[in-house]
Amino acid sequence: MFRLILVVLFLTIFFLMGIVLCPIMYLVGLFNKKARDYMAFYVVKGALKLILFLSGTKATVKGLENIPKDRAVLYVGNHRSFFDIVLIYSLIPPTAGFVAKKEIKKVFPLAVWMHLMNCLFLDRSSPEAAIKMIHDGMDKINNGISIFIFPEGTRAKTDDEIMPFKEGSLKMAKRCNCDIVPVAVNNTSAILEDQFPKIKSSRVCIEFGEPIVIDNLSKEDKKAIGLYSYNIVKDMVTKNGELIKK
Repeated sequence: MFRLILVVLFLTIFFLMGIVLCPIMYLVGLFNKKARDYMAFYVVKGALKLILFLSGTKATVKGLENIPKDRAVLYVGNHRSFFDIVLIYSLIPPTAGFVAKKEIKKVFPLAVWMHLMNCLFLDRSSPEAAIKMIHDGMDKINNGISIFIFPEGTRAKTDDEIMPFKEGSLKMAKRCNCDIVPVAVNNTSAILEDQFPKIKSSRVCIEFGEPIVIDNLSKEDKKAIGLYSYNIVKDMVTKNGELIKK
């Protein structure tokens, strides 16, 4: 429980600091949105790195060189734990937002930070809202802000159980013709979910695959780009699962 107490204590301090930091960043955004985005990104990235340290997480990181630095992309990956986002966001270059469930929008002050981080909120019960979210994501990508989505739609229970990627999740990449970076995470549930509410020092692995260039795909693969991305992520998860076991 000691690690849990440390993380909760830090988050309490961080959110209290947000009472001062968030208004400052919103004010900066009135004059320079890009500067605000970078400020929010690096503040959150630093906080998440500290959470990983406090939780005792030991990460094997592969493929960082595969992430394009000169353009926005759509990241797609498997989802195992709340710590997936902590790990991923601590590694990717600026700036980037996540797609999250609309229910999180009601969680204050987390929702305030997520807005500053360019996150998108998905309402699964409303097709109209989902279409709007796709268009909002396209606008962000076209303006240099990468988006990360978990196309499974929910968290899997084991590394071996990767649910099919929903084809609609990748529409924003197809429509704005951006590269797709596949991401595979292994063993992140060992940090928290496997013994909730305790946080356990754990060894995890994350790999960023080579970008999928949509124009280079066959007509069949373009049509089933969710399946194409799924197969790449699943192969990486299977391969890295052996690394975790060693």
